[in-house]
Amino acid sequence: MNNHEIDYKIYGDDMQFVEVELDPEETVVAEAGALMMMEDDIHMETIFGDGASGGGGFMGKLFNAGKRMLTGESLFMTTFTNVGIGKKHVSFASPYPGKILPMDLSELDGKIICQKDAFLAAAKGVSVGIEFQRKIGTGFFGGEGFIMQKLEGDGLAFVHAGGTIHKKDLAVGETLRVDTGCLVAMTQDVDYNIEFVKGVKTALFGGEGLFFATLRGPGSVWVQSLPFSRLASRVFAAMPAAGGSKDEGSIAKGLFNLFDGD
Repeated sequence: MNNHEIDYKIYGDDMQFVEVELDPEETVVAEAGALMMMEDDIHMETIFGDGASGGGGFMGKLFNAGKRMLTGESLFMTTFTNVGIGKKHVSFASPYPGKILPMDLSELDGKIICQKDAFLAAAKGVSVGIEFQRKIGTGFFGGEGFIMQKLEGDGLAFVHAGGTIHKKDLAVGETLRVDTGCLVAMTQDVDYNIEFVKGVKTALFGGEGLFFATLRGPGSVWVQSLPFSRLASRVFAAMPAAGGSKDEGSIAKGLFNLFDGD
């Protein structure tokens, strides 16, 4: 697919960013808002769709952009091209605490499937599309939705996830059950389905929801320890009620106010 061959370096531990090194005329494409910093002679351009090479004209680009909307992403992406003479650098940051994972698609049979908000940036030529799951149950109950992203090509792509990322290699017929929000990415050969949690008490009081993902090998799976949805729900639950005290130790302060007559 004539992907640009980019070099990179990842900095940080829990709040990572990736620095991409571009030779003259090399381009990297990223999600809108992913930019952290860039050097002089880097030209930015907003484009329709995924920035993959190839024709198709305006309607083809509009169709690609429309497919991205189905995954909840923006119609637009941003390209960063080195228009200077020497090597230049541009950096992209993860939007929440976690890890950035480089994926060399040439070593992954040219395609990976990932959750809809995992993509961060890629070499120009990598196609960012949508992957329809084969089974309807996945769409209605999968948490991450019937539609997931697919990254295709033979270049580098960068995905991000919350907490720690763990890679699990599945043998033929080997099965792994994962919380739907914890699934980051998988290779194209992995069979993906949604399974109902057995036992009414487990479903209602177990705190893990009614469904989880069933992944069957062969193939590789990447799992995250802290989905953003889980982090956001805990932060929201810890927020004081409207009109309540916003100070630290609000329970102790409330007891003090009770005996103080407030």
